[in-house]
Amino acid sequence: MITRRVFVGSLTGGLLAAPLAAEAQQQSPTVIGFLSSRSPGESASVVAAFRQGLNEAGYVEGQNILIEFRWAEGQYDRLSGMATDLVSRQVALIIAAGGDRPALAGAKGCA
Repeated sequence: MITRRVFVGSLTGGLLAAPLAAEAQQQSPTVIGFLSSRSPGESASVVAAFRQGLNEAGYVEGQNILIEFRWAEGQYDRLSGMATDLVSRQVALIIAAGGDRPALAGAKGCA
């Protein structure tokens, strides 16, 4: 049986392997945006699995990647602005967590 942590970790590793490989050769760390409709406390296990997946793929926070977190804390109307902010910061990738609303906001922020 696959646990949520294993699934999220595997998904993270698979999603990040290709897009970040080219950028990993640069001197400055790659910046990843993490957009969530939830709060940091509610998402602790997801963030832990995300970081584990990154580590297993060779990415170490503070060394070759940085993560910019945005937490809507249940205030869905904030998601679009947060996604736009991450896009304006030119993050390499946006991880949308906490349901379909963050994913939709991320897609709108990229348009």
